[in-house]
Amino acid sequence: MLGTHDLALFAATVFVLNATPGVDMAYTVASTLRGGWRQGVAAAVGIMAGCVLHSLAAAFGLAALLATSAEAFTVVKLVGAAYLLYVAWGMARAGLRPASAAAEVSAPQSLWRTVRQGFFTNALNPKVALFFLALLPQFIAADAPSKTLSFLFLGAWFIVQGLLFLLALIVLVAPLCRSKPRPWLGRGLNLGGAGLFTVLAAKLALTKP
Repeated sequence: MLGTHDLALFAATVFVLNATPGVDMAYTVASTLRGGWRQGVAAAVGIMAGCVLHSLAAAFGLAALLATSAEAFTVVKLVGAAYLLYVAWGMARAGLRPASAAAEVSAPQSLWRTVRQGFFTNALNPKVALFFLALLPQFIAADAPSKTLSFLFLGAWFIVQGLLFLLALIVLVAPLCRSKPRPWLGRGLNLGGAGLFTVLAAKLALTKP
């Protein structure tokens, strides 16, 4: 289809990637736990918007720059790590607020802000761009009439399958939010998320091109 092959294997590979814990899964789960299924869906939409950017970059050759230029990779990597630290700092501040501000701590942020953060946590991760560039060509036939169209098709497949996976994850996590809110739980989620995103930022910053 559209110059591609082994789509069953491609679907299985995408599933394994989606099921592997990482920034996208962590952000989706944290958003769902803090604000319910609406926040989780907003996070998933933002993340998939980032994947749209990576898919277009791979299709039109922009991701190749990250694969061939150590300087470009380093810049994007450090910007991405800095943004993760920014998100972690916001979570830490919310978690360290006094008990009198508990209601404010547990209040979910706007859906647009969640979408925006989801987009940047994904778009500023050069490992995702390199993954698209490394994975997609393996499922494109050498005699494909249009390599760009094949890239776009596989990228769209990846995005749809990834969104469905995150939505299923949200369905599993959302019931945990139905219990009566407890101030200590909100602070714990924020502090735990801050620690997790700090670790992920460090891991990204130390990644070699």
